[in-house]
Amino acid sequence: MGYTFPKDIDAQVRKALPEISPASSKSSKAPLHSTQENLTSLRIFKANEGAGRIHASVLSVANAHAHGELYGDFLRARKHVFIDTKSWDLPQTDGMEFDQYDTPQSRSIVLHEYGEILAGIRILPTKARCGCYSYMLRDAQLGVINTIPQHVLYERAPTADYVWEATRLFVSSNVPAKRRMMVQSLLMVEMAKAAVDEGASHVVGIVPYVFKRWLERLGMGALPLGPKITMDGDTSQAAIMHVAGI
Repeated sequence: MGYTFPKDIDAQVRKALPEISPASSKSSKAPLHSTQENLTSLRIFKANEGAGRIHASVLSVANAHAHGELYGDFLRARKHVFIDTKSWDLPQTDGMEFDQYDTPQSRSIVLHEYGEILAGIRILPTKARCGCYSYMLRDAQLGVINTIPQHVLYERAPTADYVWEATRLFVSSNVPAKRRMMVQSLLMVEMAKAAVDEGASHVVGIVPYVFKRWLERLGMGALPLGPKITMDGDTSQAAIMHVAGI
């Protein structure tokens, strides 16, 4: 299931997530120092950790049957992270965490190795609709959900075919510290690829408040979309990431 890590990952990371710019801009320059650091880490990883062992799968309701138990294992991994570890008040059944945004419109990007879930993230089009729900940031701003402050965004939530939202990012606690940044880097590259495959040029989401430093370590660029907020002990901020350069 999935596929082996691509051989041209160095080139992909170099151009995957440049500094954010208007959709019409052709700029794709990522911060040089951070990209070099990231590429160095990737080369070390490939040499010492065996890049071919990690598989990345993009799951949907339509293709989940082709991946065996992977989708169920992904939702169980989410439960372990968000409910068991972070104590978030979220729906669950049969050991799996889910919510109203896990629909046929969403895509789940999963990194796995020898049957173990390493990391995952979910993306959803900002034009998605399911009953009274659209996507998480917009629903928070409109007061449809109360788990995120309504003032999470400075401006009206974007709704466009070329903008998708990323949520439920996690790296398994079973991933050793020496591999965590690498696994997270791979996850973000695969997330960007999946979004671009769906026609997106930008991805919005809530990221750590120190996102510039955090994202630069991944060779990414982004701009803030809202103020600093604290939820469940974590200080975060809405941001938009440019992924069209991948």
